[in-house]
Amino acid sequence: MSGILSFANVSKEYPRSGRALRDVSFAMQKGEFVFLAGHSGAGKTTLLKLLTMAERPTTGEVRVSEYTSVSITPHEIPQLRRRLGVVFQDFRLLPDRTAEQNVAFALEVTGAPSAQIAPKVARLLTQVGLDSRATAYPHELSGGEQQRVAIARALANDPFLLLADEPTGNLDDRATHAIYLLLREVNAQGTSVIMATHDVGMIQRAGLRCLALEQGQLAFDGTDVASLVANMRGRRA
Repeated sequence: MSGILSFANVSKEYPRSGRALRDVSFAMQKGEFVFLAGHSGAGKTTLLKLLTMAERPTTGEVRVSEYTSVSITPHEIPQLRRRLGVVFQDFRLLPDRTAEQNVAFALEVTGAPSAQIAPKVARLLTQVGLDSRATAYPHELSGGEQQRVAIARALANDPFLLLADEPTGNLDDRATHAIYLLLREVNAQGTSVIMATHDVGMIQRAGLRCLALEQGQLAFDGTDVASLVANMRGRRA
């Protein structure tokens, strides 16, 4: 496997709130599924913003594919983001567009040939199990269905990396499990995935690599998460 991203001694400070990340270093390989854990305020959102180059590190270097925070230009940032898929906790669907129109929009804004959009949208909605709900509006869909549309939209431009920022945070247990399985399927088809989550049970059951942040520092990086899970549950209690 080859590396697709890395953090090298990355720190991030904000003028008002202070240090959000402190000397964080790790690398991720192509095809990996990695959990990103940590309590609120631990630095998860900042880390994801650094990956999309929405923020630059105060010190250190972030590399994503061939792009680096040291030298990326404003012109190159949209190029990078077109190769990333991002899924949010609150779905962020356009309320006045149907499921298929929400997915199509992601292709339209990047200039995809019009003849290719409809068949690709149909394929993506089938992939996420929503082909029968293509003409439904967001308010007509359950939370789990809305998140499936959001995942289809994130996959529209064939990203090499999918960033899922608390994608199950607003869902019940059944929908949470279904979304997790869908992300695993996406990963099995070759897309690398970083999934930020508070769901320590999910992390423990999965047995996959987990990066855990605590007060802006990388406190854990590995797959033997029993001690990590016990610590997170203890702090939450």
